Amino acid sequence: MPIKQTISSGLVPVKIYTDDVETSALQQLTELGQLDIVYGHVAAMPDVHTGIGSTVGAVIPTRGAIIPAAVGVDIGCGMNAVRLSLDADQLPDSLRLIRAAIESAVPVGFSAHDQPVLRSGELKHLGRGLDRIFARHPQLKRMQRNADRLWAQQLGSLGGGNHFIEICLDESNHVWVMLHSGSRGVGNAIGRYFIDLARKDMSRQQTRLPHRDLAYLKEGSEHFDDYVEAVHWAQDYALTNRREMLRLILEAITPHLPSFQCTNEAINCHHNYVAIEQHGGQSLYITRKGAIRAGLDELGIIPGSMGARSFIVRGKGNPDSWSSCAHGAGRRMSRTEARRRFDRADLEQQTAGVECRKDKGVVDEIPGAYKDIDTVMANQSDLVEIVHTLKQVVCVKG
Repeated sequence: MPIKQTISSGLVPVKIYTDDVETSALQQLTELGQLDIVYGHVAAMPDVHTGIGSTVGAVIPTRGAIIPAAVGVDIGCGMNAVRLSLDADQLPDSLRLIRAAIESAVPVGFSAHDQPVLRSGELKHLGRGLDRIFARHPQLKRMQRNADRLWAQQLGSLGGGNHFIEICLDESNHVWVMLHSGSRGVGNAIGRYFIDLARKDMSRQQTRLPHRDLAYLKEGSEHFDDYVEAVHWAQDYALTNRREMLRLILEAITPHLPSFQCTNEAINCHHNYVAIEQHGGQSLYITRKGAIRAGLDELGIIPGSMGARSFIVRGKGNPDSWSSCAHGAGRRMSRTEARRRFDRADLEQQTAGVECRKDKGVVDEIPGAYKDIDTVMANQSDLVEIVHTLKQVVCVKG
């Protein structure tokens, strides 16, 4: 489907790939279009919805500056997926042991490992990078309790909210492992710290902004280079976190399954991040806030909710979307509203056939709180083609 609507009330237009946008999200997108650092146009993906700091599902190209709140606090949050050499009929009749094995191997919520699981050489390499950042910004180090060791112990852990681990089946009944997580507490601290610095910079410079969350750091300013270093460190940390989780999951499920191998269809991609990219001969900072890169022939992952289908996709490199696509179904309602509308019985009904938590603690993640993933996919046929369709049979929530 082509672009559904365009907002032209700012300095640059906003191109939107859906008609299903709440008023508050439209207001956020309009404010993005009023920034003089934005180049060309803002693109809003078909899963777009109101976010904290900036609209979720927004792709923001900027020249000479980055908006830390648009990158957000879950820096490098994204997906990892791999296909196994197993079919559905090779899974046990009861998947409860599989779920329990994963939950035992991977800490969830605020939990962390007792000891780091990453090889010492890689741990030291990550640690040196973080030490350089902490040395210039001791206040950032103080924002994290036990900062010297917590970040290392949280590598290979899931977190909470909408983060998940799933065992899925594709259209040919092949087994996949898929997970969603980010840069954990250290990424959150980096995000909050530099968002605050950007706001202070704008205040000192008396820069007028359509919203305080759109404060930016400009190239050559006091904190710009440090933010670029810190945000890329957090993005590398998130990639490593997902890789280590996948390793732990595969080790945990191996005793409960026939012998298997991983195929070469493995994907590890961000959907909350910033990158320097070339578009139309311009070198731009592309911030994807709840969107994935969908360059020509690049593979990506678009998950549904914990009861809906997910998709492995191949990008079409569409320039109108800055070679991007949706990162998931997108929330239809807030967590508070979901808890008000739905109860445990609704959750059990909407996750029928999935081995997962079905208690009130995850009601805010109920499929009914999300947009219809099939509609999202139909609205981005110009951006990606579907390679595999996945349906979960096990889901571990944070």
